[in-house]
Amino acid sequence: MHTSEEWDVVIIGAGPIGLSTAWNYARENKQHKVLVLDKYGLMTQLAGTSGEERHWRLQYSEIDIFRLTLEADKLWQALEKNADRKLIHRTGSLWFGDADVWTNEGQITQTMKSMDEMALPYERLSIRAIEQRFGFTHFDANYEGFLQRDGGVIDVKGTLSALYALASELNVSFAFGQEVVALEPDSTGVTVIGAEQRFRARKVLVASGPGSKKLVGQLDIDLALSTYEMACISMLRSERTTANDPFWFAFQQPVASDSNLFYGFPPNPWSVNGFDRLGTDFEVDPLSDTHGPSYRANPLHVERALEFAQRHMPFLAPDREHYASSCLAVLPTDPQRQFYLDSARGRCHGGENVVVSAGGWAFKFTPLMGEICADLLSDKSPRWDISALRF
Repeated sequence: MHTSEEWDVVIIGAGPIGLSTAWNYARENKQHKVLVLDKYGLMTQLAGTSGEERHWRLQYSEIDIFRLTLEADKLWQALEKNADRKLIHRTGSLWFGDADVWTNEGQITQTMKSMDEMALPYERLSIRAIEQRFGFTHFDANYEGFLQRDGGVIDVKGTLSALYALASELNVSFAFGQEVVALEPDSTGVTVIGAEQRFRARKVLVASGPGSKKLVGQLDIDLALSTYEMACISMLRSERTTANDPFWFAFQQPVASDSNLFYGFPPNPWSVNGFDRLGTDFEVDPLSDTHGPSYRANPLHVERALEFAQRHMPFLAPDREHYASSCLAVLPTDPQRQFYLDSARGRCHGGENVVVSAGGWAFKFTPLMGEICADLLSDKSPRWDISALRF
């Protein structure tokens, strides 16, 4: 197996964080050679969360993460100007349900306290007001929630294509269909061992979704991550054709079979097909090294989603037409942690030459994490406090 030419930086994973890092690093280091490797192809949905959109929100229960979203918001606006393209559609972020239950999204009560502390405006709503305004039915009378109007949805394909174009303009190189099987860091750089060839780099970023844990695990770095395959259902509306309804997340107490959490995207602003997307956020049956994703929705979870729609979303027509798909979610096992983002300095021989970004619902932090990873690859202190993200 031969070793290809040497690179200043090799980025493993052409997802949002990998592409954002490539662009940010290249524009600050124009004479450096940057290579992005990916096992699949550009805009694949085989290595992470699927779907045409992602939830954009500013609010977090945790103040330290909340501060980062406010910074990310500024960078999204700058990215949109650079790309000359609207990427975030601010249709609103609606949270409702049991206000005291803790989930991987946070908690409604604590998040409202955090929004008060951060002076972020929101509208507190009773469940009956939510049902009347947004068409839901039959939720528990003790539920409540809020609408944060600056939230909404992120255009996934628009973001990825914009970052790819911006990085390409700066002569970043790409190699798709290149699976990385191991890393060999040392004091002067990293040898990246692919299935078919080797690459040599001064610095390496690992941002390969579900594959990141195994790759850095070979360096005796154990990231406490679990990968789940969650069900998503796409359905047409039978009524209520109001444009640009908010994204919503229903906070509920877990049941015996699952975590009983559901979320939904109304027809997105750039779509012409008019489908709502209803997702299950069930952290059950994590994938193992021996049993990878099936890329098929769990029939039991599909049935649970359809039952939810039939009971609570009368404006949908789940019996008439629906499509089921699966969605990979790589999440920290510690409910108090959102992501892993750090240099591997001190964790293994040559770890100072390896940067890792892994886990969590991170798409909303794409431009921010790209800048942080670029800082770490340049041996700079990150421009923002990432104490809560380090491993």
